[in-house]
Amino acid sequence: MSVVTDTTNHSNRLSAAERRALRAEAPGSKAAADLVASGALDGLFARIDAGEIDLAGDGGFIPGLIKAALERGTQVELTDHLGYEKGDPHASAFPNSRNGTTPKTVATQVGDVDLDLPRDRLGTFEPRLVPKGTRRLNELDEMIIALYAGGMTVRDIEYFLRSTLGTELSHETISKITDTVADEVLAWQQRALDALYPVIYLDAIMVKVRDGAHVTNKAAHLAVGVDMDGIKHVLGIWLQTTEGAKFWAGVCADLANRGIRDVLIVCCDGLVGLPEAIEATWNEATVQTCVVHLIRAAMRFVGYQDRKAVAAALKPIYTASDAKAARSELDAFADGQWGKKYPHAVKTWENAWERFIPFLAFPPALRKVIYTTNSIESLNYQLRKVSKNRGHFPNDTAVVKLLWLAICTIEDKRARDRAKEAGQPAGKRKAPGRLVEGQIVTNWKQALAQLALVYPERINRYL
Repeated sequence: MSVVTDTTNHSNRLSAAERRALRAEAPGSKAAADLVASGALDGLFARIDAGEIDLAGDGGFIPGLIKAALERGTQVELTDHLGYEKGDPHASAFPNSRNGTTPKTVATQVGDVDLDLPRDRLGTFEPRLVPKGTRRLNELDEMIIALYAGGMTVRDIEYFLRSTLGTELSHETISKITDTVADEVLAWQQRALDALYPVIYLDAIMVKVRDGAHVTNKAAHLAVGVDMDGIKHVLGIWLQTTEGAKFWAGVCADLANRGIRDVLIVCCDGLVGLPEAIEATWNEATVQTCVVHLIRAAMRFVGYQDRKAVAAALKPIYTASDAKAARSELDAFADGQWGKKYPHAVKTWENAWERFIPFLAFPPALRKVIYTTNSIESLNYQLRKVSKNRGHFPNDTAVVKLLWLAICTIEDKRARDRAKEAGQPAGKRKAPGRLVEGQIVTNWKQALAQLALVYPERINRYL
């Protein structure tokens, strides 16, 4: 599994017809087509049609074919190792010789395969096709990781392999297979970052994690940064018992240690103490409360029947031309029908006012970029879909591993969907764009030009 930023490759950009043509020209496909054309497989097809032979699973034809290929390949490897062919009359002149076979069962994508692997008398032969200690072919490991990233639990995968492939793998083994991505996750979490990010979004989702004999709720903190080219990147995932300002201060410090020296705007929710925690790391950063979060908080105790009307009444506040006009609109709302009926909504805006008004100082193109943390919330929604199948996670590492794999998988799936529609008119394309990683902010050039007017010295400092 490659790191998130590498999901779009050459094969993804090919059309379906081009991929079919490439597969048809592959040596394996051509060899199979030649056998079919020659009639050599007619007898086999007849037995398959009659139900005498299964293609996959225990005792199937494809596992048998894999067995024959692997055993033949290891025999060739042994011949190269010994230096003479089997049955060579001069074999006695060589210091090493064949010494029978060793039975071994390996799990594959099409079921278990029973092998008889050759061995040598001196015990120096190391097969490369099926290395010593190997109990699974790599393709099966990749399939297990893909199933895990898609949201299946370890025990779900165990049952799936047993029921569909006839392969018996314990949940401990499957867990170890998924742990093989740990080094990639660690490298991703510790990778160097740019010195300047114009905008960073911060948010968190809740997951259940076992802590000793208890299962507790923990907050998975996520940061998404927009670089100078307008491209979004998931900067990291951090886990803590609760979403608190103190821990967010640690997250910001970690980002700074990985190379971020300055951030122009940090967009976040209205968590108490969070702005101060951000400013402790980047003292020049403008902390902007997410307007959508603010609207939701104001609507929390509004009756369902009044929500549309209250939302419409609040709109003039955050669409005002400047802070003074917004204050007039808030006062008008407070003195009006809905402000008197729902004073909590007024209080919510007043409490967040100092962290809301920076938004009003920016031009329209820039307002659209920092108006909401929806991009990170869309990511959170997708991650919740993947994590909800689990009652809880065994530890913090398992949470980060799954969320990272899920991001990779979601972005790769979307890239493949887009590749299938490549070349079609824009009106007929239905594939979703990038979720977050690699997504380009709409009208970024215009927004960056406006940022350069607001923060000229700080941007020039890192150009």
